[in-house]
Amino acid sequence: MGQDQSSVFDLAAVAAASNGGNNDPLLPPARFIGDPQKPSRMPYNKYAAYDKQIPFDYPERTWPGKRLQRAPRWCSVDLRDGNQALVNPMDSERKLRFWNLLVSMGFKEIEVGFPSASETDYDFIRMLIERELIPDDVTIVVLTQAREHLIRKTYECLKGAKRAVVHFYNSVSVLQREVVFRKNKEEIKKLATDAAELCKDLENEAKGIDLYYEYSPESFTGTEPEYAVEVCNAVIGVIKPTPEHPMIINLPATVEMTTPNVFADEVEYVSNHLVPRDAVVLSLHPHNDEGMGVAATELAVLAGADRVEGCLLGNGERTGNVDLVTLGLNFLTQGIDPQIDYSNVPEIRKTVEYCNQIKISERHPYAGNFVFTAFSGSHQDAINKGTRYMEESGTEYWEVPYLPIDPADVGRQYEPIIRINSQSGKGGSAFVMQHSFGFDLPKAMHPEFGHIVQVETDRVGKELKPNAIYDLFKAHYIDAVKPYQLVQHSFAEFTDEEGHSHVTFAGAIRHTDTVFQVQGSGNGPIDAFFNAIHGQKMDRFTFIDYKEHAVKQGSDSQAVAYIHLQDENGRDWFGVGMSHNINLAPLKGILSAINRAVSHDGK
Repeated sequence: MGQDQSSVFDLAAVAAASNGGNNDPLLPPARFIGDPQKPSRMPYNKYAAYDKQIPFDYPERTWPGKRLQRAPRWCSVDLRDGNQALVNPMDSERKLRFWNLLVSMGFKEIEVGFPSASETDYDFIRMLIERELIPDDVTIVVLTQAREHLIRKTYECLKGAKRAVVHFYNSVSVLQREVVFRKNKEEIKKLATDAAELCKDLENEAKGIDLYYEYSPESFTGTEPEYAVEVCNAVIGVIKPTPEHPMIINLPATVEMTTPNVFADEVEYVSNHLVPRDAVVLSLHPHNDEGMGVAATELAVLAGADRVEGCLLGNGERTGNVDLVTLGLNFLTQGIDPQIDYSNVPEIRKTVEYCNQIKISERHPYAGNFVFTAFSGSHQDAINKGTRYMEESGTEYWEVPYLPIDPADVGRQYEPIIRINSQSGKGGSAFVMQHSFGFDLPKAMHPEFGHIVQVETDRVGKELKPNAIYDLFKAHYIDAVKPYQLVQHSFAEFTDEEGHSHVTFAGAIRHTDTVFQVQGSGNGPIDAFFNAIHGQKMDRFTFIDYKEHAVKQGSDSQAVAYIHLQDENGRDWFGVGMSHNINLAPLKGILSAINRAVSHDGK
């Protein structure tokens, strides 16, 4: 453990002496390609490294060797911490809508407000109690500072509740002790124990309530872990919880100050020194000031935390509380039941944005518009192959590159997964055609159609929406009906003595203003038609392959045929035909390929 720090104001000199940044000669030699980075003008010497503020070392740590195995207990603080961070705090209608969302998702602990500090919160809590809107399996949590009149009003607000947690707190950090309260450690600890004693004294006023307690050493991250344990154990000694009736000790990263690994060390230290540990639910209240809230939480759960407080989609003071949606779905991606229903993320987002009146980022994990979207060609190709693999292999696991979770599992659609711009590749356009319109293009056709789309994205200089991609497909393939057009056709089929099928085709084809008759035989309709036209200035083409399937557009189902021809120069030409007649679709496809070649070559 580190030495006790007498005053936070002593740290300035320490910071100046210890913070060398990239210029510190004691650091390992910098390795770089090209010119080295230059010292910046940033005032790094004005900031003290965390270990200089809170000297702490915990070599006994065990959490790095552990793995996440189950979800913690979740507590939403949207209606309190999230609400107090809003420019326009929620009115009762928005709070009730948010409450209903949390209940429907399966939250069993919900911090509903700060009734002693806000009349709106007080009235909302009373409404929940008096209208019996709290399910029997849901516990409400109410927050109060460790001040007598505020605690008394909190108990007053809870009258008639079936079960509740009284959450009291006071700041214990070095900075708060010396700058805000100007009290020593014993005086700060007494604030906490006095509050605990008052809570116990007021239990007579809470008859009929299944009452629990939660204590937070606020600004835990700015507090010496040894001192935080000292205060928490003193509070535990007053409350006297049991394994059958535990209390919550909550460790708030009120301001994120250090890296997740150090936070995990501190949590494990506290977990190992609370007495009695089996009577305590160890909780976290992370914020995201340095952008590490999720990582810090996950490591701290490994370190012994039982419970996590946070907000849906990361709302909260400053940069927000830790995001419970991201955390929960991270557990899901590891094969762990989050024990909260995140199956309709779009609805969760819609409700949260409405209640908070704040839009979330397009890149927000799991919930943003772009999180299941690929513009890069290589990414699109991998996703396309992954979805095909899932269909063909029958694997029980989700195995699609670049998509850590199945969008369908969180209520998202497949249509926006692949979006087409100038960075997209050949496979992306095919994916859009399949998943948006039902056209399963042969793989050999992907480069050709991808190039067509690429040329168009370069021309317009922006993303192409699915309908625009379909329009290109239709214009280049389905509508390729000139100069050759089938105007009349018939088939005759018979089977010989050996059981072989023989098909004869007879029909008329228009070439510009001329109509000519054709006839041919083969072992099937496609072979018969191709033989029929082979002598009509179309004999420079060789039939390579074809693929056919049904496609449904609205209530109308048609056959679509993809034809692959090759000309005398070895160039590949693809055509597409559609018809309600399964025999006619491939014939149109053949003429589509020929027409595209003729239009390209001018002959």
